[in-house]
Amino acid sequence: MTKSSDSRPAALPPAHTGGTGPPSRDNRRQPTILDDSIVGRHGAISVRRYEPAAPVPGAETIVWLHGGSFSHGDLDQPESHAPALELAAAGHIVVAVDYRRVPPWSWARKPKPGTFGGIRFPVPVDDVIDTFEHVRAETTTGPVALGGASAGACLVAGTALRLHRESYVGPTQLVLAYGTFHAVLPSISTELRSRIRGRHGLMQFKPGPVEKMNRNYAGSLEQMSNPYAFPGGHNLTGLPPTLLVDADRDSLRASGGAFAQELARAGVPVDYEIVAEATHGFLNRPGTAHFNTGIGAMVRWLGSQPKKRAQNSSSRKARFPSAER
Repeated sequence: MTKSSDSRPAALPPAHTGGTGPPSRDNRRQPTILDDSIVGRHGAISVRRYEPAAPVPGAETIVWLHGGSFSHGDLDQPESHAPALELAAAGHIVVAVDYRRVPPWSWARKPKPGTFGGIRFPVPVDDVIDTFEHVRAETTTGPVALGGASAGACLVAGTALRLHRESYVGPTQLVLAYGTFHAVLPSISTELRSRIRGRHGLMQFKPGPVEKMNRNYAGSLEQMSNPYAFPGGHNLTGLPPTLLVDADRDSLRASGGAFAQELARAGVPVDYEIVAEATHGFLNRPGTAHFNTGIGAMVRWLGSQPKKRAQNSSSRKARFPSAER
């Protein structure tokens, strides 16, 4: 290991979060950061380990995945590095994963028919599974959770579902930020449409580009219906307690909100929060109020999990915070 610098929906009323974030890291000791690699079935997987200066006994180790439309991003991306820093500062061991990414896709061009070559699904999910299995095997201090943002959230959900259905030990919790979970973007509600009008409609993920992005990741039309590629719309029974944190002014909230409802119908304990006024990718903008609010929600939720497990580890009842502005 080499040391690296650490400078670098109506039926489902969500909580609209606008409160404070985590305490400033200026008042906390910095985590130790180590660049490492793990041997996976497709070769070496680069990871970055964040060791907290003051680990919290029993706190989850978190395997964290950045987003980037399945084709962009790395360990230096703010969406990878900044949340990992904050979670480690809150006492969690974090392992950020540089999973293999698919080739870039075009917003303008229609995908070619047939099967695409190169890295496609299930390779990124395989990388996540191999990393999770490695981290779980070496962890002796507490449970292991999976978390991710945007495309990374989709990979997390697909990984957890595959581990469960194939009878492997899976993560104890999921943390999903503004993810896309469905092969085709669900219908945008009247309420959400009102949040992405006018200037807020610029740079939104419309249904057409979402389908192109997902087709590029899946590699074929057949794989678009694979539940491990896009778990939305499939049977989610058996997934662990889940936190979803969505952006208020984000068309992909149509997928996040629908996925939260699907989890609830499957009996999965789920908390769903919307960061008021935030746009997609707020975890990629550290230092902003929306970043702080989103991270704060994640830290508080993770902090509540040991007590919930102790109170009733077999509880499968979904809980939804009351809406507040």
